[in-house]
Amino acid sequence: MEPKHDNAALTRVAALEHLTGPSRGSATWIGTSDLGIYLSSNQIIRATKIDIETPEQDLIAQLHPTEETYRIDALPGHDVWVNGEHITTRTLQHSDMIEFGDSGPMSRFVLYRENASVYKTVADILSDGIAYLKVSRQPFINRVFRVIGQLLRRLTQETTVMFRTAVIASILVLAIFVYQQNRLNNLLQRQIEFGTARLDNFTAAVARARQEALTLGDLKALRRELGQRMSSNAERLEALEQRSKASGRVIAQSMYSVAFIQGAYGFQDRSSGQMLRHVVGNDGQLMISPMGRPLLSLDGDGPVAERQFTGTGFSVRQAGALVTNRHVALPWEEDSYLKALAGQGLEPTMIKLVVYLPNIAKPVEVELVMASKDADLAVLLRKDKAGPTQGLKLAKTPPSPGDEIIVMGYPTGLRSMLAQSGAAFVEELQKTKNTGFWSVAARLAEANQIAPLSSRGIVGQVTPATIVYDAETTLGGSGGPVLDINGSVVAVNTAVLPEYGGSNLGVPVAKVRALLKDAGLQ
Repeated sequence: MEPKHDNAALTRVAALEHLTGPSRGSATWIGTSDLGIYLSSNQIIRATKIDIETPEQDLIAQLHPTEETYRIDALPGHDVWVNGEHITTRTLQHSDMIEFGDSGPMSRFVLYRENASVYKTVADILSDGIAYLKVSRQPFINRVFRVIGQLLRRLTQETTVMFRTAVIASILVLAIFVYQQNRLNNLLQRQIEFGTARLDNFTAAVARARQEALTLGDLKALRRELGQRMSSNAERLEALEQRSKASGRVIAQSMYSVAFIQGAYGFQDRSSGQMLRHVVGNDGQLMISPMGRPLLSLDGDGPVAERQFTGTGFSVRQAGALVTNRHVALPWEEDSYLKALAGQGLEPTMIKLVVYLPNIAKPVEVELVMASKDADLAVLLRKDKAGPTQGLKLAKTPPSPGDEIIVMGYPTGLRSMLAQSGAAFVEELQKTKNTGFWSVAARLAEANQIAPLSSRGIVGQVTPATIVYDAETTLGGSGGPVLDINGSVVAVNTAVLPEYGGSNLGVPVAKVRALLKDAGLQ
């Protein structure tokens, strides 16, 4: 027997909001007495007191009031689902979804307790505001302010917790976005004040360095090349040995004194010493400007912005020093943006400068001792003050036009050495996926794959300032030794002039001697 309830004591009202079927869009209010839920053959739902006039087969369920809510009982032979679960009896909670029969219809159970908030949809709240604007006889401006106030109050008090949570979450997301955008705008504004236009060339150089960095795709291409041909160094060495045993001997003896130079520089504020850095977003990623270039700032919290470079040098037997080009030791002098940045209080600084020598697994840190003021020459010394184990002799006299010379160096930097390293090494490097500028050089050195390339040519012209020859070389070979057939240095390779039939320029050895003397190394 069902428990009796004091209907007068019930302090709530309920309704069935019909969501599907012919009755959708309407609601049936539920009183405080037992009700029968009738589902007609045409899918119309009625909730009324149980009577004998309605066909018994249409009675699908019964609703009984309890102390706090209502209980629904499915009648035998009829199917009722609550929140997707097939039930025989269930105490209903606010917003429960009830489906009557195999194919619906579906209704939402809505419970309104005394003193409890009555949740409204946003559409209902807006509709009420529009109706007030239309029918009120208050002055229009008063109506507008009152509607705005009512909208704000009702949206915060009469909507569901889920809706309010979603609104707060949306506001937080918008606030974060606005904060990020504001931060980006401030940084861009600071860069404009700082001289954004003058940083364009440097950021372009940094971006270009990143684009030129080795990728897994580059390694795949190298593997294909290595499968089709021998390394360039082996081919050239073989050709030289076939043409002249003396040249082969010079190459074999000299290669251990030819250094691969690897470095990076950046810019720092002259007064504060702060370095120009990448700007990092909240996600830890480097931020990019609207022009697609790295966003740089003295206030950046990312890594220091590096301009990486490579070159060639060689050790000198008499001096215990390394000789290279001035534009290798002071690479920023070749950049057109140096004067512009200097005008903004920035000065270039070397971040890292190391050399690798064949048959030596570890890099050696070096520092600039002196750079020539009238020639493209510079002298480097090891920071540990130890002299090189081997070195080249400096020729006492310049070459003559028609003399044979050999140029040694590291044209194209890391790529040429990877081409010589063999498919197995490239494949192993590809597996590690570590193709960074510094790590690739370290791996090559550990595998004893640091070795210069050699090319042979003929001297075309000799002056006190320049020696011209036709030996093949390219960018990255700057600073390499130009040797005669006795293995003595007659010049330092400095420039490529492809517009002049592949001619190259070298600084005469007399200027090398003068610089070493000025540096107190000879």
